Amino acid sequence: MPLQNIRPADYATLLAAKVAKFTTDFAAVGTPTPTVFSSQPLHFRLRVEFRIYHLGDRVDYAMFAAADPKRPVIIDEFPIAAQPICEAMMHLRELLQGNHLLSNRLYQVNFLTTLSGELMITLIYHKVLDATWEVAARELAAKLKAKLIGRSHRQKVVLDTDWVTESFELDGRVLQYQQIEGSFTQPNGEVNRQMLSWVRGQVAENGGDLLELYCGNGNFTVAMAPLFTKVLATEISKTSVKAAHYNLDANQISNVALVRLSSEEISQALARARVFNRLDEIDLGQYQLNTLFVDPPRSGLDAETIELAKGFERIIYVSCNPATLYENVVALQPTHEITSAALFDQFPYTHHLECGLVLTRRISAPRASREGSAA
Repeated sequence: MPLQNIRPADYATLLAAKVAKFTTDFAAVGTPTPTVFSSQPLHFRLRVEFRIYHLGDRVDYAMFAAADPKRPVIIDEFPIAAQPICEAMMHLRELLQGNHLLSNRLYQVNFLTTLSGELMITLIYHKVLDATWEVAARELAAKLKAKLIGRSHRQKVVLDTDWVTESFELDGRVLQYQQIEGSFTQPNGEVNRQMLSWVRGQVAENGGDLLELYCGNGNFTVAMAPLFTKVLATEISKTSVKAAHYNLDANQISNVALVRLSSEEISQALARARVFNRLDEIDLGQYQLNTLFVDPPRSGLDAETIELAKGFERIIYVSCNPATLYENVVALQPTHEITSAALFDQFPYTHHLECGLVLTRRISAPRASREGSAA
C-alpha cells in the first residue's frame, strides 16, 4: 500500500466504505447485516518484507510499486508494522551501515513477530554464507534480541530456531502457536484473535464432529476443537502440517485427526471415490460430520468441495476473497442459506476484506448421503 494512504484519521471512513460495498454486493444472496471487527489503525501488522537498496555504504529498506518496478521507494519508517518490528527496523539499519560483512549483497529482510513479543528476522543474500558471516550474525542477533536466519541460494542458516511462539488469551484459554519462518501466518494478530472468537461463537452449540479443510498450522483448529467431539482436519503443506501437530500438542488437544490431503482428495475419500493410504489409520465411518469449516485460498472452493459442502448441516466459511466467496455461496444457495455474517479488517488502508459466513441447511434441501456424515 502507498505510505501516503496510511492516515489513521481516515481509517473509520475507509472501513465503512468496504463494509458498504460488501453489503451491497452480497444483498442478492440474502446476507444478514454483518458484524464488523475493526483493526488498530497503526502497528497492527506482525510480518513484513522489505527489499534492501544499496547506495554506496548506505543501506535502506525499499519497496517497489507494481506500476514502476524498477524505481525504489525508500522506507524510513513503516507505522503499520507492530512495535517490535518498527524498533528492530531502525536498529538493524544502523547496525548494517558500514558493516560490509553483513550488508554486502544483502537483498531482502523479512520480519516476523507475535502478540507475545517474540521477533524473528530473516536476512536474504545473493552470496554464500560462510562461518565468518555466522559469527557476525550471532553478534547481530544478540544486539537485536531477536532470532535470526540467513538465507541464500539453496542455503538456510538458522542461528536459534526457525520459528517463533505466539501466545494469547482467547475466551478464557491461553493458546500457543508455533509459527515457522516462511510459512503462512495471520498478519494482523488482534484481528485474528477476533476471528477465532467469532468462529467459536458460531459453533459453540453445534456439537457433533467437525471437518476442517485448509487447516494450515491449526490456527482455527486449536480454537474450535474443544467444542466438538471429534475433528478431522486436512492440509497439504508439509510445513504447516508439522506446525499443526506441534500446536495441537502444545495446547493439549487430543480429539483431532490431522491428515495431509487436499480438499479435492478428502471429498473423494468421503464419497468413497478413492482410497488413500494416508487415511489407513482413520475410520471415516466413526465420524458424525455435521459441521464443515473452510478457510480456502483466494481461489475459493473447487467444484468437488462444493458438492461435499452441500451435505453438511452447517458451513462456517472464512474467506480472504469476497469475489470467490460470492461465487461459492451462489452455488450453495439451493441447499443452504446465510444465517450469520462477519467482516474482519485484516488489511486496513487496502481494498482487502476478510469475510466470515455461516451457512445453514435449508429445511427443504435434500440430504446427501456420504461416508462419515450424520445423513
